[in-house]
Amino acid sequence: MGRGRVQLKRIENKISRQVTFSKRRTGLLKKAHEISVLCDADVALIVFSTKGKLFEYSTHSSMETILERYERYSYAEKLLTAPETETQASWTLESSKLKARIEVLEKNIRHYVGEELEQLNLRDLQNVEQQIETALKRIRTKKNQVMHESISELHKKERALQERNNSLSKKLKENEKTGEQQNSRLQLPQPHTVPSFGTSSGPFIGAAMREEELAQTNTASTTIMPLWMIRHINQ
Repeated sequence: MGRGRVQLKRIENKISRQVTFSKRRTGLLKKAHEISVLCDADVALIVFSTKGKLFEYSTHSSMETILERYERYSYAEKLLTAPETETQASWTLESSKLKARIEVLEKNIRHYVGEELEQLNLRDLQNVEQQIETALKRIRTKKNQVMHESISELHKKERALQERNNSLSKKLKENEKTGEQQNSRLQLPQPHTVPSFGTSSGPFIGAAMREEELAQTNTASTTIMPLWMIRHINQ
């Protein structure tokens, strides 16, 4: 015979109720895990026992994330399904909350710049001072970080310029060395060509020498003149 269908009603026996709760809870958690794995679904399961003990299960997303999604979804559903008057009232309430929040922020800003401090007591002044000191620490930390990054960037640029300067200096020295070598080659003394006296030029050279000897003879003869000839010339 098959097993009869269990009637859904509260189990009066306390022990049986506790055993059934334990078994059904385990099965429920198992089913939640299976549907999350098989269907790639975000599942959040919350169970409280009769004694107030919490049993929960959530997928890789945290329980808080899933509950936040549920609240946003349920709030949007309420806005869509709510009557127009309720929607208008909710928007009015939300607007009032935002205005109050803006007033608080503006008041805090005035306190931070040192305005309207007369209404603050000692504890409020200490809170404002602590908040300003915390803000100053963050600002100084960020300033130091920016300064260090700027200094590092300047060092990189300096090294790059130094390397470029060294490269240009090296090229300039090589060009100067090449120019000096070329100038030294151009300034080398050229060997003097000694004229060769061949047999063909012999008659010309002999004639020139004879003419020179005749000129010297004429000069000598001219310088040694008789005395009567000198007198005749003077007269």
